[in-house]
Amino acid sequence: MSLRDWAELLRVSALFTVPGDALAGAAALGVRPNRGTALAVGASLCLYEAGMALNDWADRDEDAVDRPHRPIPSGRITPGAALTAAAALTATGLTLAARAGRPSLAVGTALAAAVWSYDLHLKHTPAGPLAMGAARSLDLLLGATATASRTRAPRATPARPTPTPTPTPTPTPTPAHGRGRPDGAGAVRKALPAAAVLGAHTVGVTVVSRQEARGGSTLAPLAALVGTAGLGVLTGRWRRGSPASAGSLAAGGLAAVYVGTAGRPLAHAALNPSPPLTQRAVGGGIRAMIPLQAALAARGGVTGTALGIMGLVPLARTFARKVSLT
Repeated sequence: MSLRDWAELLRVSALFTVPGDALAGAAALGVRPNRGTALAVGASLCLYEAGMALNDWADRDEDAVDRPHRPIPSGRITPGAALTAAAALTATGLTLAARAGRPSLAVGTALAAAVWSYDLHLKHTPAGPLAMGAARSLDLLLGATATASRTRAPRATPARPTPTPTPTPTPTPTPAHGRGRPDGAGAVRKALPAAAVLGAHTVGVTVVSRQEARGGSTLAPLAALVGTAGLGVLTGRWRRGSPASAGSLAAGGLAAVYVGTAGRPLAHAALNPSPPLTQRAVGGGIRAMIPLQAALAARGGVTGTALGIMGLVPLARTFARKVSLT
């Protein structure tokens, strides 16, 4: 078992699509990433990789027929080693989520349950794509709850003493921007729209991925293409009544990048649903996660976070040339 074998099993090229979930969750609260966000990123990476190892363990018999080159059917990694890695990574991810607070642990536990349920049972059922979409949504909510737990409430500015002898009541301090520190439930409410967008995109990619081994489906990539265009418009459009800003302009531009990244290979697969083009459509959908996360961060008003997420694109491209995304 070499490092390259493990890199192929764990799909390290797709790993760069994960940090943006937690970062977009933090941006949905209108704040910059903090220590809680970093813990959420670590938890997300562990749980994502646990899902990759568990996926190949659960599909080892099917892969022996359709994908015999993969690490487990080819004998490069044993099934026991893959299952042990999945369990260890899950435990590590939940430990990191717990360090970010109880709300984060609750969301992380739900995320782990979604990952294991999908790989062990739901993958080949009609509920499979919805389960995968729920996992991505929960990953973004994990970032929001972890960030909220480490966000300090604004300090009140002490009232200046008045020169008049008549005592003046001290006004109640108002938090900056009219908001205090959100609790776990408040963080979930604020981040839920962004989580829904990311989950919807994931559902579309998962539906298309079900045809990547055999191809033959025009409807799936066509439906995903329509959904991608709709999510791009929804994410990139300005809010009514809000003036144009750097964040809104960045959100529009990044949403266009998202639509182009996912839409072009989907269009090709819709015209010719062969296995290679369908696989490219799935890979394009996975890569499009990054500009979509960046667009959501910019829409939250945290443009610096959006640019940081886009910095992952060249890394993802470099590793995708060495290890397949699917």
